[in-house]
Amino acid sequence: MRRIAVLNQKGGVGKTTTTVNLAAALAMEGRKTLVIDLDPQAHATLHLGLLPGRSGPSLYEVLTQSKSLASVRRQVAPNLYVCGSHIDLAGAELELLGTVGREVILRDLLEADVDQFEYVLMDCPPSLSVLTLNALCAATEVFIPLQAHFLALHGLSKLLETVHLVSKRVNRDLKVGGIILCLYDAGTRHGGEIIEDLESFFVNRRSNAAPWANAKLFHTRIRRNIRLAECPSFGQSIFQYAPSSRGAEDYASLAAEIQGRAPAAIWVDDEKDRAGSSGADATAA
Repeated sequence: MRRIAVLNQKGGVGKTTTTVNLAAALAMEGRKTLVIDLDPQAHATLHLGLLPGRSGPSLYEVLTQSKSLASVRRQVAPNLYVCGSHIDLAGAELELLGTVGREVILRDLLEADVDQFEYVLMDCPPSLSVLTLNALCAATEVFIPLQAHFLALHGLSKLLETVHLVSKRVNRDLKVGGIILCLYDAGTRHGGEIIEDLESFFVNRRSNAAPWANAKLFHTRIRRNIRLAECPSFGQSIFQYAPSSRGAEDYASLAAEIQGRAPAAIWVDDEKDRAGSSGADATAA
């Protein structure tokens, strides 16, 4: 089982969109996949067609009333399941204040779950709370969605420090699996510069002891696509709403890459073009 926390403390970077559509892409390939919506805004829950408060109990009851994950889990598509969220989850931190081991509740419940999944993707809130800590303690990997512009890079080092702290003190199995560029404007010079900055960022901070020692910048970029913005309002993944769109193409490519296969040809060619351009620049210099 691969347990992946999709995390960024900055909102609006494509975190929920990536969680839902990556999960849908994996499920379409026959991978039994579970989405755990830990964000009280419940956007992943809505995105997958469930209505918070009207689709049965949520993760609020799991974390505060010791309900099992199986009791709140709903199947929304072949091989795709979701444990939904609710606005009440925002009060879980206060309710769990005096609970011993409150940060490992989700980990223990996942380990006790009799229904095993190949992939578990956790959509984290855009803040460092007990909900985020539960995801980091339960996960073995962290995926970080980023926008390809300067301000999106600003908090990356702080985010990595948080992952390092959790890895050091609570969850030694936790690693940063990779960075996913979202809302990407293909072909712009600025986007290429950000990619180079990210690559050098990890090279300069890489060490064997760090949980990001083997982190990769995924070749697949998630391009800006209006269909990705529209599909949540229909309670559908991009593969249900617009299966021939660029958004569907990109998330299918990302799912392939995460499983160790080559990304779509467009992104292989993009890497070659950038490498060729860098070589030409070096020769000219």
